[in-house]
Amino acid sequence: MTQRTSGARLFDIFNYLLLFLATALCIFPILHVLAVSFSSSTAAASGEVTLWPVEFNFTSYKYALAKPQFLDSFLVTLRRVGLGLAVNMLLTILAAYPLSKENSELSGRSAYAWYFFVTIIFSGGLIPWYMTVKQLGMIDTLWALVLPGAVPVFNVIILLNFFRQLPKEIGESAVMDGAGHWTILLRIYVPLSTPALATLILFTCVGHWNSWFDGLILMGSPDHYPLQTYLQTITVNRDMSLFTTASQEELQALSQISDRTLKSAQIFIAAAPILAIYPFLQKYFMKGIVLGSVKG
Repeated sequence: MTQRTSGARLFDIFNYLLLFLATALCIFPILHVLAVSFSSSTAAASGEVTLWPVEFNFTSYKYALAKPQFLDSFLVTLRRVGLGLAVNMLLTILAAYPLSKENSELSGRSAYAWYFFVTIIFSGGLIPWYMTVKQLGMIDTLWALVLPGAVPVFNVIILLNFFRQLPKEIGESAVMDGAGHWTILLRIYVPLSTPALATLILFTCVGHWNSWFDGLILMGSPDHYPLQTYLQTITVNRDMSLFTTASQEELQALSQISDRTLKSAQIFIAAAPILAIYPFLQKYFMKGIVLGSVKG
């Protein structure tokens, strides 16, 4: 067994300390926001809250969840994530498979690849984007939140690079056995690409879940707002109607709310579903990213 030098041990200690500090810098703000969300408005305003709630209460969460619009926006987001995930993954797979072939197998493959790549660099702009959605009659519909970004080119590039790293002999042997492209794609490529697909599923879910700007622009009725758009509007424009119609007991409870505690509660309401599913996909995450980005 090789004896480690004092310099090597010192280097390890330095790395561990550096990683610990980096981890603390990431975790501390999250714990602080969580503590603020469960604290009273007085404690939050006076700066008494650090990593533990002061005057613990659920009032900010109750206020954020009180309105029927919250449930409506939550359901809109669930439908958006479900439909958007199906559309995005289907088109991503269908685009990545032919682009993963060589030029000899797909005539004009390079031209198609450059066409997709250019869309990452250049955009038509906000106004043409809005006018296109409007002319297609999708304003104030769920399709307006899904179809404009139906083909995520970044995901296509990751998946096509993953496909290109699979042994060609597998596809060639399948062709010799009489398999066509659909059989090769669905029965060989897709099952072997679980790490990459899990990573892209996570990307897609997070993207649809966190998106708020398109809902604000494309949804004409607040009843059709996705969750993030709804939370953004009540964060910017706090509705004071509860204070004018509330009873004495409710007013006393609402006195525990401030903009800071309410915003902190909204952050965790919006982040909770993603935090819940991430541990199940995390084991595929790094593997899918690395394997899908090494080869161009």
